[in-house]
Amino acid sequence: MSRLWLVRHGPTHARAMVGWTDVAADLSDVHALSRLHGLLPGAPVVSSDLRRAVATGDALAPRPRLPSLPALRELHFGAWERLTWDEAARADPVLARDFLDRPGDVRPPGGESWNAMAGRVNDTLDGLARAHEELIVVAHFGPIVAAVARAAGLSTAQALALRIAPLSVSEIVLDPQGGPALVRRIGDCP
Repeated sequence: MSRLWLVRHGPTHARAMVGWTDVAADLSDVHALSRLHGLLPGAPVVSSDLRRAVATGDALAPRPRLPSLPALRELHFGAWERLTWDEAARADPVLARDFLDRPGDVRPPGGESWNAMAGRVNDTLDGLARAHEELIVVAHFGPIVAAVARAAGLSTAQALALRIAPLSVSEIVLDPQGGPALVRRIGDCP
């Protein structure tokens, strides 16, 4: 069994969809980072390769740092990157409604579907679980929700209703051999 501590990167203060857009995290809340340090084990840290996740992972030093992985990125919003939801809905109302009504397989123009993102993230987490008994994974809302949803057996709609705040911790236990997973915490803020 492998324990994965899923940490959402620090806040970006973005008010638009910034899936693969590389924006910085605000890591000025030293008290929140201190509490995060106290909650997490001394396990190695891996992160998405987007700088908001990289910087958050780096802030967890002196834990061992693994190379950042593009496969842990947020959902790619394609042409909707940097748009607010209202702007995307005005640009393509039918697709935007379908994206909300059927979040699994519908994708923004030039982007990816929820199911595609979840598949890439969960495949990556499975590989990491085979290589590490305990690991801190710094990622984004979508990848964390996808991992928790699979472990807890939630539908996409149920998963998207979860609250995963910046600098929160979700903890799952994976069986590297494909057995049942266990969710130990969801979106706890230290």
